[in-house]
Amino acid sequence: MPLMPLKLNVNEIHEYEQNRPPYRMIDFAEEVIPGISAKGYKLLNEDEWFFPVHFPGDPNMPGMLQIEALVQMCALTVLTLNGNKGKVVYLLSANNIKLKRKVLPGDRLYLDTKLLSWKRGIGNCTGTGSVNGEISCQADFQIVMPDILKQFRVTKKM
Repeated sequence: MPLMPLKLNVNEIHEYEQNRPPYRMIDFAEEVIPGISAKGYKLLNEDEWFFPVHFPGDPNMPGMLQIEALVQMCALTVLTLNGNKGKVVYLLSANNIKLKRKVLPGDRLYLDTKLLSWKRGIGNCTGTGSVNGEISCQADFQIVMPDILKQFRVTKKM
């Protein structure tokens, strides 16, 4: 039976994911298909903690925080699978990172992510961020859920 897409507001996202402000980089998940994909956005308010320091006179969202937003969105694809709600998900690696445009105060960073594979607590993912239909960032990345991964540890018997 196919899983039904979910819509999650910020409070519902908090039920699944442990990131909290100021480090939560997603505000709304428009469509989460567990085990498959997640789409949503981050609204960049003028008072985001990073704008005053990145950079004075030219505020924009740091590229690695854009990538973190992709990771947090894609993490919802595994956190919404049965038994994973509220577990920790870490970024394991990020590759093929492309930063193509500034993300500015007042922008809506739209996030479109896909879970390409999920085995033994490790996920291969891809994502694209855009503002007004223009790509701002892209990355391929791996995520890991330690609670599942530790079930597959080999232990020595003596």
